Amino acid sequence: MDYTEEISYLTEALLAEMPEYRDEAGRVPPDLEQRRYLLRCLMNVREPRPLPAHFIEVQDALLSAEREEKGVVHLSSLPALPGDPRLILWQGDITRLDAGAIVNAANSRLLGCFRPGHNCIDNVIHSAAGLQLREECAAMMRGREEPTGSARITKGYNLPAKYVLHTVGPVITGPLTERDRAKLASCYRACMALAAEKGLHSVAFCCISTGVFRFPKEEAARVAIDTVRAQLKTSPLEKVVFCVHGEENLRIYQRLLSLV
Repeated sequence: MDYTEEISYLTEALLAEMPEYRDEAGRVPPDLEQRRYLLRCLMNVREPRPLPAHFIEVQDALLSAEREEKGVVHLSSLPALPGDPRLILWQGDITRLDAGAIVNAANSRLLGCFRPGHNCIDNVIHSAAGLQLREECAAMMRGREEPTGSARITKGYNLPAKYVLHTVGPVITGPLTERDRAKLASCYRACMALAAEKGLHSVAFCCISTGVFRFPKEEAARVAIDTVRAQLKTSPLEKVVFCVHGEENLRIYQRLLSLV
């Protein structure tokens, strides 16, 4: 199959499972970009259940081709911080990094984001990894909820990263408290400890809790930097990446890391 045929096959397979998402005329968008977006949305809303082998084969071919088209970013090509050779600051798409593990800021169900096409990090990672990631998370969780500040690990599937570390950050509903800071710091410590336990050499962190969980960005960055630096004093990890999205987060990290 070529790229267009893969999208058509996968879309039709999911619509056969979920006919409620067909439009009244049973049509799919004529534009290829719109059809690819529809496929992502269908993948986002699909509840975890066994996947046919051929579906996985076609999905993996599609996602691996898209991974190569976006371009894999090798940590070895990224400059370390001056005077801090184990730390890297990088602005970009975390799903392009070939780290031992990338960190997903997950919700407590750990099943990914079910909002179709949502641009949160949870949705972005699950969309790039493939539906097997939700399947593994569901089997691991068995209906339980993950406590704030801990970490779980799964395979990376179609990501360049070998693994995904899932952590649930604190949700901020009022004034920021020391308990909130402690819970966020626990996310970073738990991820680094689990990565080290698995024998990984590198971890790439997103900006945990700063999106829909509303943790103030500058305070979150301060907690992240202080916690990671403290952990690196005893951690065997060779590289830790602060992967930031957007100019505001980049400026905050640059200032706190004394890069500007």
